[in-house]
Amino acid sequence: METTTPLLPSNESPSSSLAAVPEEEDYLPAASQTFRDFIKNVFWRETVKLWKIAGPIALSLICQNGTNILTSIFVGHLGNLQLSAVSVSLSVIITFCFGFLLGMGSALETLCGQAFGAGQVHMLGIYLQRSCFILLVTCVILLPIYIFAAPLLKALGQDAELAALAGKFTLLAIPNLFSWAIYFPTQKFLQAQRKVGVITWIAIVALILHAFWLWLFIYEFDWGITGAAVAFDLTGWLIALAQAAYVMGWCKEGWRGFSWSAFKDIWSFVTLSLASAVMLCLEIWYMMSIVVLTGHLDNAVIAVGSLTICLNINGLELMLFIGINAAISVRVSNELGLGHPEAAKYSVYVTVLQSLVIGLVCMAVVLVAKDYFAYIFTSSKVMQVATSKLAFILAITMVLNSVQPVISGVAIGGGWQALVAYINIGCYYVFGLPLGFLLGYKANLGVEVCFNLLYFFLTKYKVRMRTSH
Repeated sequence: METTTPLLPSNESPSSSLAAVPEEEDYLPAASQTFRDFIKNVFWRETVKLWKIAGPIALSLICQNGTNILTSIFVGHLGNLQLSAVSVSLSVIITFCFGFLLGMGSALETLCGQAFGAGQVHMLGIYLQRSCFILLVTCVILLPIYIFAAPLLKALGQDAELAALAGKFTLLAIPNLFSWAIYFPTQKFLQAQRKVGVITWIAIVALILHAFWLWLFIYEFDWGITGAAVAFDLTGWLIALAQAAYVMGWCKEGWRGFSWSAFKDIWSFVTLSLASAVMLCLEIWYMMSIVVLTGHLDNAVIAVGSLTICLNINGLELMLFIGINAAISVRVSNELGLGHPEAAKYSVYVTVLQSLVIGLVCMAVVLVAKDYFAYIFTSSKVMQVATSKLAFILAITMVLNSVQPVISGVAIGGGWQALVAYINIGCYYVFGLPLGFLLGYKANLGVEVCFNLLYFFLTKYKVRMRTSH
């Protein structure tokens, strides 16, 4: 792995703040160590460092993703149309905007991680405010997509009744959109300083309250999908405001109040943010494209519903690996900030190996439970049978997806977002989607092919591995 120049202002000295990371020597090359020493001094140390960050983040992400899953579960028992409509809203319109804002926020992960590793903790608050401002403007730009969701979905070929109901849910979810302008920057700010425990506790409390609000609004107040949207908005703002309160109240070294400096060098920050957004959006929007393609199939309500159930299961595993993604991003950016290329390299090797093992375990669980996991989401026997037919493909995908987010985390930590964006375009959109369209529609192979498009995560992983050496 090549040594990468940290993306920090050259006029800032590490001595301008207290050292954020205890100074350690870089690892010795593997060839100069015995196997036992390597396990003790490298593998075990990297495992502990990884999971101290990844464990709480993954748990918090699972809880946060659980808001979408719980929403689908509660709505799914209202009927197949309601399940498919809310699924299309969450998977297409909301995911489109979520992916873009997540990508824009990931620039903060690069800059805060390297600043923290280099001891420039005072810069974190400036970067945080700059990111919040940029994301707020981005939310305003994305707002028409929410407002015109129903006609957009119809233009994409979705069933008219399904599109109308999905558009209604999306309109009601507009408040949630603006919560992300606070949520993503504050989350990245805390992750870069390894203050992930508070993120986890906030997410756990929010998930419990979300379940209560769904039950209250959908069943007790009989608001239907309107109640689901209200609960969705409340939960999003609860998480965002709780994280912001912690940053301003308990992170005094990184947060030193509002500053006009946040509005300096906006364009360079936007450039890095856009590169991050393109890289992550091309991954997340790929999932969205699969749902859109599925909506064109015969019996679209069942096809979209069964695919969405599988994507929700896949999403639970993916949240674990996105937690690892965030952790390896912090590890790589911190070590590069300290000038430790060997430590950055070995942290990648250890993380990839452990991720693959976890993926194999998840595959086994899906195969064992293939006839049962759909019961959680729906009472419809037709939907349950359709979902079980996708279980084998889902199981294979669990393995293929286990390593890909890790490599994305390395790219973010090293500031290599633009290169990965080009790789994503080729693997997903030049090769994957056109092939899926031909097999799904011209060869009439249906939703199995649409879900099988997820296999192309493996293609991208192989390409990325070659570029990382």
